[in-house]
Amino acid sequence: MSHGGPKMVLFQRLNLLAVLLCYCVVVFGAFVRLSDAGLGCPDWPGCYGHITVPQADHEVAHAEARYPDRPVEAHKAWKEMIHRYLAGSVGLLLLAMAVLALRDRGRNTPLRLVLATLAVILVQIIFGALTVTMKVNPLIVTTHLMLGLTTLALLWWAWLRGRPVDASRLTPRPGAARALAVVAVAVVVLQVFLGGWTSTNYAAVSCPDFPTCAGSYGLQAPLSQAFQLWHGHGRDYEFGILDVATRATIHMVHRYGALLTAVVIGGIALMLVVTARAPLWRRLGAAIGAALLLQLAIGVSLIHFQFPLWLADAHNAGAALLLLSVIAFAHFAYAEAGP
Repeated sequence: MSHGGPKMVLFQRLNLLAVLLCYCVVVFGAFVRLSDAGLGCPDWPGCYGHITVPQADHEVAHAEARYPDRPVEAHKAWKEMIHRYLAGSVGLLLLAMAVLALRDRGRNTPLRLVLATLAVILVQIIFGALTVTMKVNPLIVTTHLMLGLTTLALLWWAWLRGRPVDASRLTPRPGAARALAVVAVAVVVLQVFLGGWTSTNYAAVSCPDFPTCAGSYGLQAPLSQAFQLWHGHGRDYEFGILDVATRATIHMVHRYGALLTAVVIGGIALMLVVTARAPLWRRLGAAIGAALLLQLAIGVSLIHFQFPLWLADAHNAGAALLLLSVIAFAHFAYAEAGP
């Protein structure tokens, strides 16, 4: 792929804007979930049948008559609708990118990558609707989170592909770099899933102490029970349905996942900083290490300060940064394996 031309410049600007906006959507979506506003609008894509939150007295009365079990809570409904507006804006930006890529026929733009991202967003829209209609089912909400981060990762990869890299800055051992990149991405994705599963099952506050959970390092319930993905259709999952022991088990598995992540990702980051000759790889190692340390510090502080909302949302923001850092590592590792 070449790197010049006005279409590529416009594409890159839209791509960068989409990355930044998608990151905001991921973080704000976590804020919506953590502030218990995921069902602030009981329907989709509108809110009580409106494109905005009902405000006039007659609108509120009609909305509450239509959804008697969901009285209008404007502060929650607005959070949910703002999230939808932001997500829709990302979709529009991606459509504009797709139009440019199609007109360019992929000569200067990553057409297949853009179309793949567009397909992910279409699936994401379906799961966004299911999140509401299935009343924040943990499997649906966790999948919605993973798809959102997948969209962010693909947009980030597309932007990185448009940045020219001096071949002299790349490692002479692309095979080893690729293997490490696969491991790094796999470990971070697994930990993101565990974090999402902890959050969507309302298990974060089940372990108020650290490093133990209620004074124990063990698991209080079987893993098969803690990670039973499907609990049936038609239930209201808001505030969770699992018992305390099962939630504590989910939380502890997430902590052990964090330990694995710290060892593996920390080791990769340290190796890059210490042994890599090219400045690019040393900077990547430093970025991965910084993102990891930030995320670990937020995680421990979250428990120490007893789960304030802003810090819980920062934990999601940190997870996204860590993912972006290892995706950048993977991008440059795979770029070296090409012609």
